[in-house]
Amino acid sequence: MAKISPVSIKYMIHANFSAEGALEKPDVIGAIFGQTEGLLGADLEMRELQKEGKIGRIEVDLHKEGKTTVGVVKIPTALDQSETTLIAAAIETIERIGPCDSQISVERIEDVRGSKRDYIVERAKKLMQEIHGTTDSREISAEIKDSARIAGIKEHGEGKLPCGDISGKELIVVEGRADVVNLLRNGVNNVIGMNGTKLPDEIKELGKEKEITLFVDGDRGGKLIAQNVVENANVKYIAVAPDGKEVEELTGKEILMNLRKKVPAREFFSSFLENKKSYSRETRKSYYENKVEEKKDVEDNFELNKESKEKLKEIAKENEGKERAIILDSSLNKIKDVSVKTLPSTLNRIKDVPIAIIIDGKATNSIIMSAEDAGCKVIVAKNFSSMSDKIQMLSF
Repeated sequence: MAKISPVSIKYMIHANFSAEGALEKPDVIGAIFGQTEGLLGADLEMRELQKEGKIGRIEVDLHKEGKTTVGVVKIPTALDQSETTLIAAAIETIERIGPCDSQISVERIEDVRGSKRDYIVERAKKLMQEIHGTTDSREISAEIKDSARIAGIKEHGEGKLPCGDISGKELIVVEGRADVVNLLRNGVNNVIGMNGTKLPDEIKELGKEKEITLFVDGDRGGKLIAQNVVENANVKYIAVAPDGKEVEELTGKEILMNLRKKVPAREFFSSFLENKKSYSRETRKSYYENKVEEKKDVEDNFELNKESKEKLKEIAKENEGKERAIILDSSLNKIKDVSVKTLPSTLNRIKDVPIAIIIDGKATNSIIMSAEDAGCKVIVAKNFSSMSDKIQMLSF
């Protein structure tokens, strides 16, 4: 007897039955074939349809409820809609199954292909989201240009400071490698990074022979860095990113606009205090005192309980595989979402007090030390290079 291929099934007839007595599965199947014989003509004879593979294997599931046997019947077909409904209607005419009076009613006719179509659509949506790359020629061209510019990044001096082409007379000094990369990506090549907040000797030497423009982040930390650099190197101009933004986050348009707004170093500091000396002493003291108070308030308002742990793990799962670090405040709301590589430098200059950090990967020693200095209370990561007395470590 031929069997219907699962691939060719179009419809599934679902029927319920009940009989007044004890039955077995062969009794039900025999009744379906025997009592529908000749009802619909030779073309729709169920035995012949099954031989031709147009009706599949009939499935019967039954059980006894007292003296009554009840169950369900499933009949797969490869017929069209009208023929399938005729078969379903014919089944309902069965009045006896074996020796027992019975009743069969069709519950529904399922369009199997519809279920497959729903699966196909949902799967296609997921596959669409997972497609990487682009076929847009303009995006491809921009990506190639970015790659060429970033590939041109060089190192200068014993400190191996990241830089572009610094052979010209004018030079732009930024804080870190990420800032250098962003400027190179947007066509600003005469740039060099300090690799942190401490002024390297190489920058001092370059200031003796070049016209330096210092480009800092738009926060209090950026102004303190500017003060330190100006006091120890020859800086002619200072440019500042918009309030609350970092140089590494700026678009090409924002970079050029803020570089055009550069001002002489003396003019930059005169808008804050009367002279550099008082600014260096009083502003630094005020800044760090405020930072200590702010950290204390944050610590008092935060508690690592079961609810906060669950929320941290949930955010960590969402961040998995992205190679990003998420910095959270005392309410576990996101302050920043940065690359894991740039996390230490971000923590060194972050304006808000971070209470928790979620890392996709390993918490290195430099990350843990920077987190301690920033006042962080919790680090969530897959593993840790070292432990800390000041920070709670959670793995996921």
